[in-house]
Amino acid sequence: MSTSKHFAEKLMQIKALQMNLQKPYTWASGWHSPVYCDNRKTLSFPYVRDFVKSELANMVLEHFPDAEVIAGVATAGIPHGVMAADLLKLPFIYVRAKPKEHGMGNQIEGVLTPGQKVVIIEDLVSTGKSSLQVVDVLRAEGADVIGMCALFTYGFPVADEAFAKANVPLFTISNYQALMEVAEEKGLFKPEEKVTLEQWRVDPGNWNK
Repeated sequence: MSTSKHFAEKLMQIKALQMNLQKPYTWASGWHSPVYCDNRKTLSFPYVRDFVKSELANMVLEHFPDAEVIAGVATAGIPHGVMAADLLKLPFIYVRAKPKEHGMGNQIEGVLTPGQKVVIIEDLVSTGKSSLQVVDVLRAEGADVIGMCALFTYGFPVADEAFAKANVPLFTISNYQALMEVAEEKGLFKPEEKVTLEQWRVDPGNWNK
């Protein structure tokens, strides 16, 4: 079994990844989705947590061996980023969604030197908008963002286009396609429902309207 399918299965086992075509989930954006992914639950399961830490660290070593700093996306990317940075023995920083409204008013927490090669650790990639905002913040402070690693991506075309345009290579432990394969093997949806699930990934904004 591939790593992506293995992790998708783990996420389903701990109910971090759930599917429901009859009662779709509503995202903060207002989109309706037959899938809900809550990677925060991995933190409550030590063996799954260790798996994530190891896979993220290996991903950085394989694809970004010259990384100098690991940056976590607040808040969900912080714990995973910290664990990966600790394993890699690299400095860690994190980026807030917006600057603090008190104290120093920082948006980037930690020590970042202009020119340093940074790899961002993200929890989940949907449209890519919030993830790439972090790239913009880091680049504005002089960081050389060389890529991003995440636990899961839905693989939306709009996200693929956005990452390509921003020139940010993205690697993930698992993805929607792997979830589909595992769910199909387990008989979690009917053959005719497969088309519906594939249509959602192609155009999630207009699905189920």
